[in-house]
Amino acid sequence: MTKKPDSFSKIELHNLIPPKGTHTKRKLLGRGSSSGHGKTSTRGSKGQTSRAGRHTYLGFEGGQSPLIRRMPKRGFTSKFRVSYQVVNCDRLNALKEDTINLQVLLDNNLVKSKNKLVKILGEGKVTRAFSVSANAFSKSALEKIKAAGGTTEVVKNA
Repeated sequence: MTKKPDSFSKIELHNLIPPKGTHTKRKLLGRGSSSGHGKTSTRGSKGQTSRAGRHTYLGFEGGQSPLIRRMPKRGFTSKFRVSYQVVNCDRLNALKEDTINLQVLLDNNLVKSKNKLVKILGEGKVTRAFSVSANAFSKSALEKIKAAGGTTEVVKNA
């Protein structure tokens, strides 16, 4: 360790001191009773947790039926669910481009991934005409874009 720096000296890499307690000695187990960690090697006495190979899974309750298995299972998750990245019409107004596609939405941080589907929703007003291509549109979004003089194009995912 280096010498403790004065309170007015400049802190640099060569005179940094680690905080107290960051470097602690490793516990040496099973080295006799005088080591402080001898006899049962800090594992207590008897039982499953004192044995070798005692690792258990998350939620293990000592042989009792775990809570996750006792709770009733309800609901259903469809494996055919389609999830979209959604963009509202009012966010499209802020874009300067006249043709809006997935790349434009990515560049303006309106969607996060180019690999996921994009759906345009009808929240907000459409104040100008633009051409939008996306994977899906809500009915209200289609109506608002067409009413403002814009066009929509449904793009099938690759």
